[in-house]
Amino acid sequence: MNDANRDLLVLSKSDELSPEELEHELLLLNTLLYHTENWETFCIANEVLDVNRHKVIRNPEKMQRILREKKDKPFVFTCNKN
Repeated sequence: MNDANRDLLVLSKSDELSPEELEHELLLLNTLLYHTENWETFCIANEVLDVNRHKVIRNPEKMQRILREKKDKPFVFTCNKN
């Protein structure tokens, strides 16, 4: 599992977490995020809207290719299906 360098806000019902408890919570969160933050789940939850060509792109391979391109194209949007 990759150690992601990220900022996480951890809220707890208890007043204070010990350093060990906090480390355990962060480990659990990173494990959960590792399994949910990938191209497959991203492509399930999103689609690419290409207004220039009047197309909605849902194919994961095409989405990845479009999103990995270095230059941003005008009127091409990533839209969450939710």
